[in-house]
Amino acid sequence: MPVCPKCLKYFETARSLTFHRAQLRAACNVRDGWDTEIVSTTPANERNNHDVDDVPVASFPSDSGHAMDFDPGLAWEGNDNRRSLSPPISVPVDSLGRVLVTFPRAAEIFEGGETFLTRFELDPYSVCRRLVPFYPFANLDDWRVANFLLTSGLSMRALDEFLSLQATKNMPLSFWTAKDLRARAELLPSGPRWKFQIVPTTHSTKEPIQLYFRDALDCVEALFNHPFFEDKMDFTPFRLFTTAERVVRVFTEWMSSDGAWDMQSKIPEGGTVCGVILSSDKTNITNMCGGRVAHPLLISLANIKMKVRNKASSHAFLLLALMPIPQFIHPVPRMCSVLQERLFHQCLDIVLEPLKQAARFGRMMSDPVRNLRYCFTHLVSYIVDTPEARMLACVRGNTSPVTTAMYKDFGDPYRHPPRTATTTLAQLSSIECDVLNVDQYFAACEPFRLSGVSHPFWRDWLLAEPSEFLTPESLHEWHRQFWDHDVRWCKQALGAAELDFRFSIIPRITGIPHFSNGITKLKQVGGRVQRDVQRYIIVVITGATDPDVIIAIRALMEFRYLSQATAITSTTRDKIRASLQEFHDHKDALIENGFRRGEKTKHVLKHWHIPKLELMQSVVPSVERVGSILQWSADTTEHAHIEVIKDPASTTNNHNYDSQICRCLDRYEKCRLFDTALALHGSTTESIPVPPVGQDADGNDSDTYDGDECRNVLDDIWTPKRKVTNFFDVAARLLAALPGSVPRPPRTFIAGSTAIRLNYDPSLKRIPIDTVAEQFGLPDLRGALGDYLNREGNVAQNFHTFGGQRRSPPDVHLPFKELDVWYKVRLQQKTYHDSSEITPTFTVHAHPPDRSLKYGRYDAAIMNIDDRWQWPSSGLQGHTVVQVRLIMCPAAPRGSNGINHFSSRFLMYAQRFDIVPQGNSSVERTTGLHVLKRATRASGSELGEIFPLDQLRSYAHIVPRFGRKADNRLTSDNCIHSSQSFFLNRYFDKDFFYATS
Repeated sequence: MPVCPKCLKYFETARSLTFHRAQLRAACNVRDGWDTEIVSTTPANERNNHDVDDVPVASFPSDSGHAMDFDPGLAWEGNDNRRSLSPPISVPVDSLGRVLVTFPRAAEIFEGGETFLTRFELDPYSVCRRLVPFYPFANLDDWRVANFLLTSGLSMRALDEFLSLQATKNMPLSFWTAKDLRARAELLPSGPRWKFQIVPTTHSTKEPIQLYFRDALDCVEALFNHPFFEDKMDFTPFRLFTTAERVVRVFTEWMSSDGAWDMQSKIPEGGTVCGVILSSDKTNITNMCGGRVAHPLLISLANIKMKVRNKASSHAFLLLALMPIPQFIHPVPRMCSVLQERLFHQCLDIVLEPLKQAARFGRMMSDPVRNLRYCFTHLVSYIVDTPEARMLACVRGNTSPVTTAMYKDFGDPYRHPPRTATTTLAQLSSIECDVLNVDQYFAACEPFRLSGVSHPFWRDWLLAEPSEFLTPESLHEWHRQFWDHDVRWCKQALGAAELDFRFSIIPRITGIPHFSNGITKLKQVGGRVQRDVQRYIIVVITGATDPDVIIAIRALMEFRYLSQATAITSTTRDKIRASLQEFHDHKDALIENGFRRGEKTKHVLKHWHIPKLELMQSVVPSVERVGSILQWSADTTEHAHIEVIKDPASTTNNHNYDSQICRCLDRYEKCRLFDTALALHGSTTESIPVPPVGQDADGNDSDTYDGDECRNVLDDIWTPKRKVTNFFDVAARLLAALPGSVPRPPRTFIAGSTAIRLNYDPSLKRIPIDTVAEQFGLPDLRGALGDYLNREGNVAQNFHTFGGQRRSPPDVHLPFKELDVWYKVRLQQKTYHDSSEITPTFTVHAHPPDRSLKYGRYDAAIMNIDDRWQWPSSGLQGHTVVQVRLIMCPAAPRGSNGINHFSSRFLMYAQRFDIVPQGNSSVERTTGLHVLKRATRASGSELGEIFPLDQLRSYAHIVPRFGRKADNRLTSDNCIHSSQSFFLNRYFDKDFFYATS
């Protein structure tokens, strides 16, 4: 229940609380705080700050145009009887209508900055490009061929073979050998340049330690100044609330977190916080030629919005350094590992020193729109797996890198105190031992569980806190833990054969992998497969084992799904904490039933020494300090390893990988930057010369890029070539099309928050109604159509719901005789937490029986039956689960002109599922899922009606209740047809999970 933050009085609704705080003479009047806390105090000179400018304004206490509910139990304060409210108070809101509170006097701007093009034209050969825009290439075609060859990954030999072809020689190219081509590429303007250094060591190694790296501050500035991120960056910390009362907080981007707010408060007034993101992990270059391994260090900016930063096509993670992987000479192998860790921190000191200086003293940087900002580069996240996190925190194995917990504490149901930088440095300073004596120093570190690293790289980085910048990482910590532990518990509980059989008979979902052979024999399982298994694991194991075991596994699944939300409210944060506590309350059942066993010994383990389990206790505190946890996943950085390590390595001669990778990346980056500069200059034809530095084509000073045109050019270069089709945009274009230019009704249209897409041509065209009824097994189809027309009326486009008994006779006369039939419809929605983002499409099938499908394929869906409730914000309220049996459109009688009212709307025949109450709850206790059964009429026939197709809202995945042992006659094709009781699987899609939670 909402509570007043001043008087702590509880209210039944948020509107009642608003009413209470809006009273003129009340002590809790909101004006006292809002005048100073919510109204934006951003300086006027921040007109180019994209997180503050042109912020929409919301007025309170009005609520979405509806009158405020009067709470009869709410006492009016004051002696008079006037019930007047204070004037509406204007507060800034973001694009989703959430109340926005920005940090005052932050991220001030100054004149004199440089744009991407200005920096680009500082190249020594810019004078040549004023005469020949494509220098060192002759013309546009010459550059396009060169760009393709340079970024193709072809070897020198392959390039020479191509250039020696007669057809190639007939092309007017300015280069004829691979050597000449690469020499010309060296003349292109460069991004941050690569450096090389021999790192001295105190102990012998088999080879000299070579470090390849770039200036870290140059990399940060290259990202900070890049035009592609112009409207995709935050510069000012902010706080989001769902309502003006600021009762429910929302954590999204890093800038919305308390950590960003605190950092801003500790730098000079007007400064800009540049949140540095680092990531490192070893990756195999090749499994042959000695199995070479690289250790890349990547860098990015937390200011870049996470939905952009986490797309590989944005190239928001740059390769900062190739960390050396030395072979130390020491008689004790464990000491070699200690020396390697020391060297890693030593190399980080070298590479990151410019960022440490900028964090302490600041650095003037140009943003994408030519403003100068006084920037401070603080470390906010270091994305690593668990072993590397321990190395960075300077602790040894079986020790938490972020708290003081030891391995015996990993199963505790609470979070241990954080392992702060002050604590670790104090422990290191208390060790009185020669650092160069590795054996002795390592032994002296034992009481503190330290690893033997004497000089952590973060010791002199201002505001760097390992317990905070070692952010939770979903790929290695959650999904890997699920596969290593949860799946193993399920295998022990059900047996491998039963578990595989249940997975094999799960109803298929178009676009999502189906495990026809089960999961226990899968090899080389990665994060994608682990996430796909999570979609089904709860419905697979339910009913087959101890209820407490199912509750424990389900609680961990809820924890993972809730923690992966891109926007986490304080309410969701409490749910995350409660889910983890629920697991701890029931986890002993896993040991009592003998399901927690050693992988090798197969003996029952009576402890919870699982490091990743302890790391889950840090998720809720991290949400508050760094925002949404999903943005710190290693999925993006792991994929970046392909682009910055494996692909360049494939072009080498398998010798001296590091230097050749750097050269290859340098060429790729030069080509990408040159292509971007040409596009921004409009030099897509030879007739457009490049203007002098600082002037546009008319000779005027050019301060910024040309808005939408520039953005379209950048999107064309820096976004994926294969994009997800946006059916919302398609529907909007069809709606605006000229009459007669598109078929009516349009095949793509929007219904509520869902875009619905049908194929242009029906699967069956002009089929008699009785033939359709027989083919689809719907004997009451004609009567259902009659009832629909009676409800619809002559012209009205009414909203339909399930009625009572069938009123039309089976042989009712209809104004049409034939139907166009579609076998499938595709549904696309906006993401639950961000209505500006679209989700992948789901396909709802309504396929009749044929040779390959004995019982046909009829998928389930969510259908709206009460237009007062909107999916997905209302969840299942005002909606019902149906099985779509037929998708159709009445065909206009032959010879008629135009579209009749009955053929102007797509229809479906849907059969309803009823939700079976589970005591005082609507969900089953152990699984948290809704139990469904087929709705029937009094006669025993299934309850089905005709509905407009635009009442569909979402795909739904239903799975039979298997019980203690699944029926061995079931298959993925007949399980729905042969079952009467089902689970509504809310785990098949995260957005569906959020909507139904």
